[in-house]
Amino acid sequence: MRQLRGIYSSPAPHWVGDGFPVRSMLSHAVQGEHVSPFLHLDHAGPAAFAPAERPRGVGVHPHRGFETVTIVYQGEVEHRDSTGAGGVIGPGDVQWMTAASGILHEEFHSQDFTRRGGTLDMVQLWVNLPAKHKDAEPGYQTLLDRDIPAVTLPGEAGRLRVIAGDYQGHRGPARSFTPITLWDLQLKQGKSVSLDLPEGHMAGLALLRGIVRVNGAASAHAGQFVLLDREGGAISLAAESDASVLLLGGEPIAEPVAMRGPFVMNTAEELNQAFADFRAGRFGAIPA
Repeated sequence: MRQLRGIYSSPAPHWVGDGFPVRSMLSHAVQGEHVSPFLHLDHAGPAAFAPAERPRGVGVHPHRGFETVTIVYQGEVEHRDSTGAGGVIGPGDVQWMTAASGILHEEFHSQDFTRRGGTLDMVQLWVNLPAKHKDAEPGYQTLLDRDIPAVTLPGEAGRLRVIAGDYQGHRGPARSFTPITLWDLQLKQGKSVSLDLPEGHMAGLALLRGIVRVNGAASAHAGQFVLLDREGGAISLAAESDASVLLLGGEPIAEPVAMRGPFVMNTAEELNQAFADFRAGRFGAIPA
C-alpha cells in the first residue's frame, strides 16, 4: 500500500466574491510538486443562502495557463466566458474549463437558485497545463451527472463516479491534457474498499464529509486533505462514518511553476506577459 506523506487540515474559511465561502484543501504553495499536476482545491460550503434578487458570485476575471474543474453537490452555479460558452450546472454536474492561452469568465449562483435560496455545496479544482499546452485554445466542457459513469463499489461499500480516468473499464467523460484520475466517492459507514491508481501518479484524497481511515494508518476528517506516495500500490479506505471523498490522481508535470493570482506559467517573465496581455485586452470579452 502507498505510504501517507501527510494529512493537511484546511485553514480558516474565506470568501471568494460574495457567493462562495471556501476552505482551501490543497495548495501548490503548501504541498509543492508533490501534488502535481494539481495546483489548488477549494471546497465551498455547505452553506445556506436566503432567497435574493441579485445573484451572488464572482464577476468577470481572467485566467491563463491551467484548467478549472467545478463539481456541484448542492445548489446551482451559472458560468459565462469569453469563448461564448456557458450554462448552469446543478447537483452532480461538472464544469471543466480550459483557460490555456487566456480566458475571461464569471461565476454566479444561478437565477433560479438565487430566487429560491438553499444550500450550496461545491468544489473547484485547479489543474496545471504542461508548458507545451499553455498556449492552447481556451475551451469548456459541460459534464452532466447523467453522462458520468456511476459504479457500485464491491461489497456495497458505496458508489464511485468516474469524472476523469478509468475505473474497472468505466471511462470518465472529461478530456484532459495530461493523464488524470478524478473519482467522486460516496462511502457507507462500516464498509471498506481498495482502489488502484497508476504507479508514479500523484495520489490524494479530499475529505468533504465524514471520517475515513486510510491504509489502516490514520483517520482523516472532513476538511482534511490526505497526500500519499506516488508509488506503493493500492489505497485502502475504511469509512468510520458515511463519507464523501474526492480522489485525485495524475501524472506529475516535471516543470517549474510560476503562479500569481489568476495566472499559472513557468517563468516570472511569462507571468509578466500574462498581466500585460490582460491589461491590453487580449483575452477577449464576454458576449452580452
